[in-house]
Formats: sequence, C-alpha cells, structure tokens
Amino acid sequence: MGIGCKALFTGLAVLGMAAASWAFATSAAPATPKKKTYRIGLIAKSTSNPVFIAARTGAEDAAKELGAKMGVKIEVDWRTPTDEDAQKQADFMEQLVATGIDAIAVSCTDAKILTGSIDSAVDKGIPVVTFDSDAPKSKRFAYYGTDDFACGQQLGREMARVLNGKGVVAILAGNQTAPNLQGRVRGVRDAIEKEFKGITIKDVYYHKETAQDAVAKMEQVQAANPEITGWALVGGWPLNTKNALNKISTSAKVVSVDALPPMLDYVKNGQVDVLLAQKVYEWGFESVKLSMNKLVSNEAPKDPIVKADLVVVTKSNADEYAKNWDKWLGKDTGKDAGKGKK
Repeated sequence: MGIGCKALFTGLAVLGMAAASWAFATSAAPATPKKKTYRIGLIAKSTSNPVFIAARTGAEDAAKELGAKMGVKIEVDWRTPTDEDAQKQADFMEQLVATGIDAIAVSCTDAKILTGSIDSAVDKGIPVVTFDSDAPKSKRFAYYGTDDFACGQQLGREMARVLNGKGVVAILAGNQTAPNLQGRVRGVRDAIEKEFKGITIKDVYYHKETAQDAVAKMEQVQAANPEITGWALVGGWPLNTKNALNKISTSAKVVSVDALPPMLDYVKNGQVDVLLAQKVYEWGFESVKLSMNKLVSNEAPKDPIVKADLVVVTKSNADEYAKNWDKWLGKDTGKDAGKGKK
C-alpha cells in the first residue's frame, strides 16, 4: 500500500472516530424524572394464586431498584380481587384513575370486560401495560408474558423427548374458551404433528380449572384409553393437590406448564418429568420497568408484545428452583430476596 493510500485511510479513520464522538456527544441524555414520587397500580387476577404474589414481589423489587437509580420514590398500589373477577378488576382500574395514579399494570381475567377500562385510562393520559394475560385490542402500550403458542411447542417437544419419539399423547387443557390455553394447545399440536411422526395425539381434554376436576378428568380418560403413554398439561391444575398422579404415572409420562411449590414435589418424586415455569416474578418487575420507561422517557418497546421465555425445571434443578418461591412469597428475608435464579 502506498503512502498516499495510507494517508487516505488514516484520514478516513480519524474522520470516522470524530463522527462517532460527535454522535455520542450530541445524543440525547437520559430523561430527567419530572416528579419525585410515582405511583403504579398493579392489578393481578387474584390474591389466592401464588404466581401473582410472586409478581407483586417482583414489582416491589423493581420499584426499589429503579427508584434508587432514578433518584425518585416509586410506589406500587396493589389492587387485586381475592378470586378471579374481571368486573372487580375494572372497578379497581376506575378507582386508581380517580386517585391520580401515574400508570397501571394489569393481568386481564377477561379482555372483553377490561378493554373499555384500559382505553378509558389511556384516554385520560395514564399508560397501561398488561402482563400474563393480554387485552390485545385495547390501547395498552405493551404486554409482557408468555408466548403461548411457543410455550405449547416447547411442551410438545419435551413430551416427545421423554417418550423417545413414540407414543400416544393426551392434552389436558382446562377452560375451552381461554385464548391463552388454546394457543398452547395449538403449539403442542404443531410441534408433535410436524416434527414427531411416531407420536399420535389422542385428543384434547377440557375441564373446570380446579385440581379435583383436573385429576378426575385425567383418571377417567386414562382408564378409558390405556394406550395413552403421555400427558401434556398446558396448565398444572392437577398438580396443586397431593397424590394426583397415582393412577396415571405408572402408565404414562407427564410434562406440564407451571412450577408452583406443590408441583415441584411431583418432579422430585419422578411422577412428572418436566415443568415449564413461567416468569411470574418478572411479570411484576418488567411491568414496573416498562411503566417507568414510558412515564419518564416516553419510551415503549418497538414490538408491544414482549415475550418471556420459560424455565425448564427437572429433578436436577427442582430444589434450586424451589428457593425462588421462598423469596417470592416472603419466606426469605435476606438481602437478595426476590432475586431468584432463573
């Protein structure tokens, strides 16, 4: 390379560095909070479900962490019905709006009922984010939660893995009208039917979403169809009670979505091969983070659907994962409470 060329490249390099430095120097500085205190309403589906207690812990941890970084106080206003009740959620939203809340995060029990309340809040200048269960036709600016179709696909692949690619699978699916569960069912079907020709899907079985009804459905179906060698549970309803699989696990392998404390015992004793844990703590943490970004910097994710991955729980890591619940449910008061291993 000649001297002239070297000089040219050197000059271009210098210009490039100067341009980069200029761009960095002139880029917008982080937005400064306009208030000293921010209040974020958190409306989960029910206080009786531990996944939402975990979400509350995540939200409160985020409030402390982000508040310290931003130099502000962030308060989480928890407004959640004891049991699932979409109308009570809508009433809580109206109450929060009336108190001058800054933002709201809600897990929608019924999107049809809550869409109007979400839109009304947004029209009044209050940003709304949904988590766990979306209201996709509303004016919410973002949703954080499980990609249900992808979740079903992963569940189907785990089922195929533990069956070594051969067998007859039944899908336990809860409420037939729940769109998130239907998405998971479609995902299970898609993965198995396209990728595993040695596996047949017997059928999809619906039931009331209680542990007792789920157990009864599984036992009834298994007795009538002894050829079933695998159960794919798109929700872990039967695993919330003891001895649920005593009439199942001797004949069939079981994999399930969710990893609540009672469910972990089934993995430890070998009656369930795999649990796919949802990011329940992050439901709250990320909702507060998204809300504060919107409030302070008017930033929203480019894709309003923020997908949370799943944590694979097996016998090898069940004890370690269980420690998260001690933190999320307030049994662990150590300095790292809430910061469970993912």
